[in-house]
This record gives sequence, C-alpha cells and structure tokens, in this order.
Amino acid sequence: MKKVTVSTLLAKKQKGEKITSLTAYDASFAKVFDEAGVDAMLIGDSLGMVLQGQDDTLSVTVDDIAYHTKAVRNGTQRAFVLADMPFMSYATPESAYHNAAKLMVAGASMVKLEGGQWLCQTIQGLVERSVPVCAHIGLTPQAVHVLGGFKVQGRQSDKAQQLVDDAKALEAAGAQLLVLECVPASLGSQIAQQLSIPVIGIGAGKDTDGQILVMHDMLGVSANYMPKFSKNYLAETGNLRSAVALYIQQVQAGVFPGPEHSFE
Repeated sequence: MKKVTVSTLLAKKQKGEKITSLTAYDASFAKVFDEAGVDAMLIGDSLGMVLQGQDDTLSVTVDDIAYHTKAVRNGTQRAFVLADMPFMSYATPESAYHNAAKLMVAGASMVKLEGGQWLCQTIQGLVERSVPVCAHIGLTPQAVHVLGGFKVQGRQSDKAQQLVDDAKALEAAGAQLLVLECVPASLGSQIAQQLSIPVIGIGAGKDTDGQILVMHDMLGVSANYMPKFSKNYLAETGNLRSAVALYIQQVQAGVFPGPEHSFE
C-alpha cells in the first residue's frame, strides 16, 4: 500500500472518504495499526495520562514525545505520523521552531499544536521552515486549568463562532490538518464543511472528515475513565486486530461515532 501523506488525507476529504486515526506510543502497536490500514497515528501528549498515570498532559516533555515518536516511526511503514507539541513547548515562535525540529528529526511527518488565532504567526513560521502543522481547537487538554476541566466547548453561540473563526484563521496561516475535540456535533459538521483542509474529530460528531481515538480508550484499558465519545472495541471483538479492523470499518461507514458518542 502507498505511504499516506498530507495529499492523501486531503484527497480523502475531497472524495468524501473518512480518515481513520489512533494514538500510538510504541513500535509494536504502531505495526498492528499500520497493517490494519489506519491512515494516521498521533504520538499524543495523552501519554502523560495513559502511560504515566498523570491527571493531565502538562508534565509531558518534548523528549518524552520524541522518544515515543521514534518508536512509532520504527513500527510504521505506510501510515501518516503526527507528534504532539507538549505544554509550553511552543510558547514563542522561536521555541516552537526549536522543539518542532526535534520531533521531525525523531520521525514525525507533522506536529500538532493546541490553540486558536494566537498561534497563527507560529504556524506560518513553522510552515515557512518546512514543518507541516496540525492545529487543535475545541477542548484543548493543555488548557485544562483555564477551561475549568475537561468540558465540552462551543455550546454557546458566541463560543461556537469563535471556534469557526479560529479554524478559518489557522487554515489561512498554513495548518494542513485540524483536530476538533469535544464540541457539539452540529458545530463539528459546520467547521468541516467550511474548511478545505481535513477536520479530524474526537467527540465532534460523525460529520467531520475523520475520527481519532486514544488507543487505550478504544481498547478499554485506560486507567482513569472511559470518555463518552469513545467506544470499547476490544470488548466487542475480543481480539486486538479485530478491534482495530472494526473501528476502521465503522468510521469509514459513518457508523462511529453514533449519537451516544456525540454531544448536542
């Protein structure tokens, strides 16, 4: 199978084909996901919670992400590999350039940054320096203490419009992918329709251009709790490879996420 690139993901959006994504943190799981046909894998700062047992993602370092990115890259032949920029690693454009370079050298094909329009200058600078960028809006876990917890975003009309405006600005700045987390399904649909870049949802309804789940949630082994927007595919199939295959199948068919996994 051909290697998945940014162009592959864009073509899927244009054809109306759903993009499938999972987090990954090591070579073994990356190989399973890659062979199953997952389009993209994210080395998420979620590792702070699911691997390290922290209450949030804030303690994860650039070196942590670089280590796991290298491992995932070693297990991957075709899937697209994204790496999270950890908390405060892109507080200034210059720090973003320095830290993004570490992750690209470790094996990422794109870096992901959380935040709205304040990131536009940083994204433009990264793209000018040949670093592809995925933006992340909605529930941004690195801002958990500002947001007052892990809460659904964009339920009020002014907050929803702010997210639409942010999405458009981030695309204009050069972001080639957008992750949209924990927003009403109607807002997820609206943003996906208004952007030309792929919008990958997690708790953003079924009408985004694709879905991503934390692998530990998808397998029902997360240490803390099961988010409403996730589904335990391992419990349904009893087999790791079958679980991944069913996840891919249901995302591509538009069956997952269902109403029970979405927010109003």
